[in-house]
Amino acid sequence: MRGFEMICEIEPPTRPDLTHARHQIGVLSPVTDAFLIPDNHIGRATVSSIAVAHEVATMGGRSIACVNSRDRNLLGFRRDLLTAAAYGVEEFLFVHGDKPTAGNRTGDLTVRAMMDEARAASEDPVFADMPAFRVGAAAGLRPLPTWKRAADFLFVQISYSVDALLRWRDAHPVELPIYAGVMVLASAGMARRLAAAIPDIDIPDNLVQAVERDQAAGVEAACDQVLRLRDSGAFAGVHLVPVSRYRQVATRLEDLL
Repeated sequence: MRGFEMICEIEPPTRPDLTHARHQIGVLSPVTDAFLIPDNHIGRATVSSIAVAHEVATMGGRSIACVNSRDRNLLGFRRDLLTAAAYGVEEFLFVHGDKPTAGNRTGDLTVRAMMDEARAASEDPVFADMPAFRVGAAAGLRPLPTWKRAADFLFVQISYSVDALLRWRDAHPVELPIYAGVMVLASAGMARRLAAAIPDIDIPDNLVQAVERDQAAGVEAACDQVLRLRDSGAFAGVHLVPVSRYRQVATRLEDLL
């Protein structure tokens, strides 16, 4: 098993240009063990997470491609598995997906069905001689469904409370790697949007006030949270979302880690 891992999420391209994605990868690489590539992030169209994950590999990095059930039927998902195998993308995070900004959600697939299908691929002659896919799922700070325990790893939802994350971990003594969610708070407006999107998230008022006074406070708080989670020994690593502050996050973590 690897040591404490930093898995950094990058902002996926919303235009047919990978320049910004490459820049994030290059800047964060010194402090990152793997990159999580979102899939049609916050319900809007982006470049394929599998294509960007392949780009990470060409730059010498490890990637986890996020794939949502919202946008796919079974045939489309099987296409994604074939594409991933052709590109050498082996790790996935399967999620439900946010409400789309255009079109409707499909009802053909669930996260559980995608996990089962990815597992079944290892028995399919089409994927002969290919490494088995590693599949992960997301977990909220609530009771963990039994079927999610069959994942290879879990990503716990973003939280601004180390204590809340540790309480959840104590209540779920599973053996698989679990990554705690940490997100840089970039502004007070972002805090309001998060509170509206994630009803059970708890963003401390003193953090919001500190960020209003100095935007660097959000970076400092996130990096401090990473260190506290590492020192707790409760998690395999963190899923860090630096948002637009990835340069500052990389600089600060280079000093701390």
